[in-house]
Amino acid sequence: DSKATVSVLNCDLTYQTMVLSDFTTDALCLTFPIVGVWWAWHNSRVISKIKIHSRTDGEKASCSGLDINDMHELHKISDRIMVGSNEFLREEYKTIGMFLTVASFVIYWLIGMSGGADAWVNAKYSTGAFVVGALASCLSGLIGMRIAVFTNSRTAHEAAVAQGSQKYTRAFETAFRGGLVMGFGLTSVGLLSLFILIKFYKSQLGDTDTIRLYECIAAYGLGGSAVACFGRVGGGIFTKAADVGADLCGKVVAGIPEDDPRNPGVIADCIGDNVGDIAGMGSDLFGSFGEATCAALVVSAYASADLTGSHSGMMYPLLITGVGTMVCLVTSLCVTMGAPTPVTGSHNVEPVLKMQLLISTVLNTVAMLILADYALPETFRIAKLVKDPVSHQYLTVEVKNWEASFCVIMGLWSGLVIGYITEYFTSNRHAPVESIATACTLGGAATNIIQGLSVGYLSTVVPAFVMGITMYVSFNLCLMYGIALAALGILSTMAIGLTIDGYGPIADNAGGIAEMTLEDREGRATQAKDYGEVRVVTDCLDAAGNTTAAIGKGFAIASAAFVALALYGAFITHAEIPVVNIVDSRVFPGLMVGAMLPYWFSGWTMRSVNIAAMEMVKEIQRQFENPEIMAGTVEPDYNGCVAVATRASLTEMVPSALLVMLAPIVTGIFFGKEALCGLLPGALTSGVQMAISMSNTGGAWDNAKKYIECGLMVTDKEGRLESNEDFDRATAHTVKKSWKETDEGYAMYHARDKELHSAAVVGDTVGDPMKDTSGPALNILIKLMAIISVVFVP
Repeated sequence: DSKATVSVLNCDLTYQTMVLSDFTTDALCLTFPIVGVWWAWHNSRVISKIKIHSRTDGEKASCSGLDINDMHELHKISDRIMVGSNEFLREEYKTIGMFLTVASFVIYWLIGMSGGADAWVNAKYSTGAFVVGALASCLSGLIGMRIAVFTNSRTAHEAAVAQGSQKYTRAFETAFRGGLVMGFGLTSVGLLSLFILIKFYKSQLGDTDTIRLYECIAAYGLGGSAVACFGRVGGGIFTKAADVGADLCGKVVAGIPEDDPRNPGVIADCIGDNVGDIAGMGSDLFGSFGEATCAALVVSAYASADLTGSHSGMMYPLLITGVGTMVCLVTSLCVTMGAPTPVTGSHNVEPVLKMQLLISTVLNTVAMLILADYALPETFRIAKLVKDPVSHQYLTVEVKNWEASFCVIMGLWSGLVIGYITEYFTSNRHAPVESIATACTLGGAATNIIQGLSVGYLSTVVPAFVMGITMYVSFNLCLMYGIALAALGILSTMAIGLTIDGYGPIADNAGGIAEMTLEDREGRATQAKDYGEVRVVTDCLDAAGNTTAAIGKGFAIASAAFVALALYGAFITHAEIPVVNIVDSRVFPGLMVGAMLPYWFSGWTMRSVNIAAMEMVKEIQRQFENPEIMAGTVEPDYNGCVAVATRASLTEMVPSALLVMLAPIVTGIFFGKEALCGLLPGALTSGVQMAISMSNTGGAWDNAKKYIECGLMVTDKEGRLESNEDFDRATAHTVKKSWKETDEGYAMYHARDKELHSAAVVGDTVGDPMKDTSGPALNILIKLMAIISVVFVP
């Protein structure tokens, strides 16, 4: 084995040649994302074989299994959602473009004015990395949104034309394939763009100064998270303003179903699912990937000559994501190539999705052990931030390659546990959601809110312990490098995580499209045979989608916590702060202010949703003044509501975004890096708990409403309510159509009980901005503040 000596942090260390050659490492880093892109393309081609035609293609439409008029309506509604989604993203990206222009000049100027040798050269490359990361994040959001809009109408189509249990099988597979395109497309774009950027910068800056190289690369994560901030906040405000406005005016006031085409806000609601839950989540996890990878690169560049001396050692963070993507591809074949237990009804939708997470985690555990043997030396040393009092050199610890892989595996399994805990607290198959539904029957909206908040608070307990244990073990094994590896471990199954997260909004949109296009309001027999069957299929898929979306948010929050801590490690490493003294006169005030920031941020985002929702309510009420709209003889002005939501969301997202970006910069400039040492962990610890609680509370309220709507609460002849454990969801459509009691006097569908249903809707409405705007956006807060601190170390 050849050996060499490299100086890092004033400590001479040796490294051994890795098993993987430079050529093999580069080939793998290129092959993994290319295969991922191919898999995304393949699934998009399968989805595109489901044709949605307009009335001008009548012959083709009649051959598809749907009536010509039904097919035309399906095409028309799908086109409206596509146009509206594109219009919102176009306006949002204009705002982001203006921000990127200003931010690029600021980054260039601040880094260039920092002084030191080659400061302006570093500024140029850092700005370039920032722009590349931002553009890749924009592309990720666009890919997710376009495939979701393309897939939702085809999911509704499959639920309509298939027969028997095949309705579930074909509709589920279509929605799942749409999620696969999003998951593999986004993961591959991130991996490929970052690898190419690293190779290009190496060709320009050389291999001699790895610290300088990866300091410039760190701005890639900043660009991704900056776009994610606007996408999460702006998209979240749009989707919840449309959802809350449509729910309040439609369900509560007008007493019409959720996706009734007479509701002027229904198209805006469908658009919001795509630009918020799809594009926003895509940008969010893209940013997490970029930041976690950059944190690992920066920490290893500063602290380990054994890793910087070898190409495969430095590329280990990228290889983790690449190998994880291939594992996810194998896992997805269980659905796309014929699962052993295919989805044949409502009873196994959630189990199939959860099995995807379990299989990918188990397979990835084995893969990570193998990867460490080939990418890392058997032992390597990592430098601490503490100097020897005699030699004045940094102390080091010896790390075995299996210990590094164990950090990855700890993160991997902690993500699975947190996902399953999230599923327990938000699924309508478990006690917490049932308790919320029961609370609606006892005291209406008040007890619903109280019980929902209780469930959300309790849902933080286990994740906090899991993350704490993982952080403790990872740090003791590999110091801050271990924390970064744990973050990458959670994100190593990002392709499947994004798949099941994207599946939810697609199924939700499919239900709305089915109601708007296939429901018979005039007694006309449709080619779809029975609208009720179509809607109950999409409702069951959507209910599972709500839970998987909550699981996805749990993954995103957990990964954000580890990413932020890893970036904090990169920050104190870069700033050369060996010990953070919590009782320091600058650290503790920073800690207090940092813990307050998530509340300030959430207050602004919740207020923004409220302002935008009120504008939406005014517009819907104005249109409801026309009696012909409620009579169904005149079509509402859907574009008017879309314009209101777009204008309000883009205006309201700016203050919240600026708060996140300016807080660490102002703190660092005026109070120094010691104050930042308190600000960042304060925001991290407070923000993670708030994010988990808000996301799970909102998800539980949403599924409690569906629990009631699906007939899972029954009333006996004396008027007492209880859980209907024997209820068969497959018969829910017959109850929805008849809206009558059974011969035994049981009310199986309690949406007719206005007080009960209104209480559930109030909880769902309150939870909407919590689970889809403020909660998920807190991920961005804790990550973006940390990466800004790394790039602009005072």
